Amino acid sequence: MAILLQANNLKKEYGGQKIFSGLSFAVSEKQKIGVIGRNGAGKSTIFKIICGEEEADDGELIIGKDTHIGYLKQNEEFEEGESAFAYLERLSEKPEWQIKKLAAKFELDQEKLGDLAEALSGGWRMRLKLTGMLLKEPNIFLLDEPSNYLDLSTILLLEDFLRSYRGSFMIISHDREFLKQTCEETLEISGTGCYHYPGGIESYLAFKEEKLSTLVKANESLNRQQQHLQEFVDRFRAKASKAKQAQAVIRKINKLENKRITIEHQAGITRINIPPVIKKKNTVLKMKNLSIGYGHKKIVENINIDFQAGERVAILGLNGQGKSTLIKTLTEKISPLGGSFHFASDSQLAYHSQEEMEKMDGKIQAGDYLRKMAASEIKTETVLKMAGDFLFKDEELKKSISVLSGGERSRLLLAGLLLSKPDILILDEPTCHLDFETTEALGSALNKYNGSVFFASHDRTFCSLVATDIIEIKEGHAKKRYEEYEEYVGRLEKELLKKPEIVEVEAPRNSATERYQQLKERQKMIRQLEKELAKLQEQKKSLLEYFLENYHDYDQEKNRELENIKTEIWQKEEEWFKLSSEQENS
Repeated sequence: MAILLQANNLKKEYGGQKIFSGLSFAVSEKQKIGVIGRNGAGKSTIFKIICGEEEADDGELIIGKDTHIGYLKQNEEFEEGESAFAYLERLSEKPEWQIKKLAAKFELDQEKLGDLAEALSGGWRMRLKLTGMLLKEPNIFLLDEPSNYLDLSTILLLEDFLRSYRGSFMIISHDREFLKQTCEETLEISGTGCYHYPGGIESYLAFKEEKLSTLVKANESLNRQQQHLQEFVDRFRAKASKAKQAQAVIRKINKLENKRITIEHQAGITRINIPPVIKKKNTVLKMKNLSIGYGHKKIVENINIDFQAGERVAILGLNGQGKSTLIKTLTEKISPLGGSFHFASDSQLAYHSQEEMEKMDGKIQAGDYLRKMAASEIKTETVLKMAGDFLFKDEELKKSISVLSGGERSRLLLAGLLLSKPDILILDEPTCHLDFETTEALGSALNKYNGSVFFASHDRTFCSLVATDIIEIKEGHAKKRYEEYEEYVGRLEKELLKKPEIVEVEAPRNSATERYQQLKERQKMIRQLEKELAKLQEQKKSLLEYFLENYHDYDQEKNRELENIKTEIWQKEEEWFKLSSEQENS
């Protein structure tokens, strides 16, 4: 397969601070790669270098002559008065039928295409921009944290499209479920380079855990050897007859130290401990005929829902339907347009959102902010532990809030809120700037939290870990759904993807005898393809197991064999789908 782009030993610094170095990888045709790494590892910077928006300080980036890159920009500019269709037409210069066919995959129907592009809600604008990028027909496209800006329905539609897409793409995401559903390979970026694994996110994390365990055991073995040798040195160093031998042993100890393997992020986030609060009983929130909106425009009307203390409530719905409006109403940022709501009288609320991040005092250092936010009975060691859980250690705690990135501010605000010991947490997209390790650690912590939580999030892993109850906001109404979160997602996915495709051209009819013969022949071919696919899948599984067991020994020949098998599987699946479709329609 042709190589679309190749990076060789890329290096990048900002203000003398190294972001990454020794970064080398290649992307070929039909590769679906999930890009992961800690915050600040330089993932978005790599995309900008690939697209020519920034330059590497050292190394080489080779773009194939036939490579056509698509890059989804978050701040696309629409012309004044431009309709959604006019935007797509201007951007792609494609015929009307082609524009509408692709737009339909993202549910951009005739009505939506006629709306003003700049007047669309955030979720619909993202669908529009995705359509515009794909109409340019890139053979590789780059998506940077797409699920941060998409509602659940759009994420499900995008996943369905990406699963059937036959080109290449690279996706930066902290949404583990999104990567699991869309990507077949994993590229992890770190400050010292990258690791390209020929498998999806789940198998890579299992491989990484096994590798970490092996490295830890190797270092523990070194420790035991060094300790044994050190005991000899301590016993005989002072004896003249043994002094020479002792010096030789010291040199051996130093040589062993050189064999020690540095393990990046060995003490990464594994657990976040939220300081316990007094568990309340009875009703914690009552909403009676509550109507919400802005000015005189009601977005959601007549909400009548009560919540008991200890419930963790996911607020779900399409972008623009009123999730953030409800949160802002409950936190008294805006006034209700009718009805009322009441929290339990002695409740202490804590609120996390983008606007709360922007209000943080930029002059205060991160460590001082956490100490200020912490409840009076919280000990310093608990503050430092919470800071470390959210990746603030040593020098990071001395930084002023004004120099922190958006992601760092978000993490700092979360850490401060948890230390303040609230009994009600209200969170608007709390995982937007978190890597999935932190996201899952936070979700697990909130699952054990004995207060109440109201939150809006599109991250399915986080929602699955946290939610005990669901409010769905849809078409001007809000109601409680009596189902598990996974059931809700499954139902929504079926509703979104059940629409049959329109068959535009009907195949000419053949005689009954010809149809019967064709039917038999197709059945035979389908059975043969299924046998071949089963054999190829076994070969692929065997190779992936080999990579897992022999992670330290890169085998170029086996990697090439794996790529060839993937291509053959794709070709035979294409043939199988075609024959199966013909069989169903005959």
